[in-house]
Amino acid sequence: MKKLIIASTSTVHGKDYLEYILPVLSNHFKEINEILFIPYARPSGLTFEEYTERAKTAFQKININVVGIHEYTNAVDAVNNAKGIFIGGGNTFLLLKTLYEKKVLSAVKNVVENGVPYFGTSAGSNITGLTIQNTNDMPIVYPPTFQALGFLNFNLNPHYLDPDENSTHMGETRETRIKEFHFYNTIPVLGLREGSWLDVRGNRVILKGDLDARLFQSEKAPLEISPETNLSFLM
Repeated sequence: MKKLIIASTSTVHGKDYLEYILPVLSNHFKEINEILFIPYARPSGLTFEEYTERAKTAFQKININVVGIHEYTNAVDAVNNAKGIFIGGGNTFLLLKTLYEKKVLSAVKNVVENGVPYFGTSAGSNITGLTIQNTNDMPIVYPPTFQALGFLNFNLNPHYLDPDENSTHMGETRETRIKEFHFYNTIPVLGLREGSWLDVRGNRVILKGDLDARLFQSEKAPLEISPETNLSFLM
């Protein structure tokens, strides 16, 4: 059975890296003393070593060791032997491209669908949907396909932002961009606001956190989804 925590962000305002969600992760990874970290998204161009050290520092607070996938000779073997997996944020295009290049995407899909607990933030959450077509990132590299892990039967838009009525910015809103997507696609899109996450157990998906999410469906008006809502109807 799939067990996933899919978070909009790694860091909320005023908190250290992962601090806001560590109690959830302590329960999610209970009875596990080590997880595999996949740093391929490289936020701000961090090296794999620098990014992994950031994850290690956070997880030490809940007595879990973190090992970067780049520390293994064989990346596929690392995934196949992982007790838990964390894929962090950064650039989603780079993340997906590297997962395909290293031939580990299918391995991640297989072990997670067979019960290895997964945690994703931002880009690591984007790839849990059907495709990465609703990421906010710049396409700095070209993955072989937009097809992702497909743990969810819908797409995500992490870091979802509502329009600021006091802003003079004249560019497109997130809602506008998602409507553009739905002109050509019918995949539902869930806008996850900062500090929100999905708790997935098999096909049961529950919205967690203090904020509503915004659900976009083709040819339907957007819906505000309140915390603790069961989103299994999308699966």
